[in-house]
Amino acid sequence: MEDGRVWAFEESLWTADAEHYRESIDESALMVVPQPPYVLESEAAVEAVSRTPRWDAVRFSDQRIVRPQEGLIVVAYKVEASKGGGKTYVAHCTSTYRRIEHERWTVVQHQQTPPLVAEAQLEAG
Repeated sequence: MEDGRVWAFEESLWTADAEHYRESIDESALMVVPQPPYVLESEAAVEAVSRTPRWDAVRFSDQRIVRPQEGLIVVAYKVEASKGGGKTYVAHCTSTYRRIEHERWTVVQHQQTPPLVAEAQLEAG
């Protein structure tokens, strides 16, 4: 998958409907999110992500892509998401995709760390 398609796919995970999430999240996915229960796997990850509010717009920065082996893509980035009513969300994220078949990829790992969480942990350390 070329870089432009990778970022379009990642953006769709923030803005698309619940059905798109269900199709895009691998059945053996692991996720770490900034609210309880924090660590999710398999069907719990799919359910949690499908219930996540959709964002109207997202902007990525500090984008990185690595391809450690054939059929595996890892991305890291900062996201700034927004939706009506002035609600915004900022986090540093990673996602890992694996190729299921030709041109079909699923998310096997996703992690979100809001900046304040990371800064608080460093200060407490």
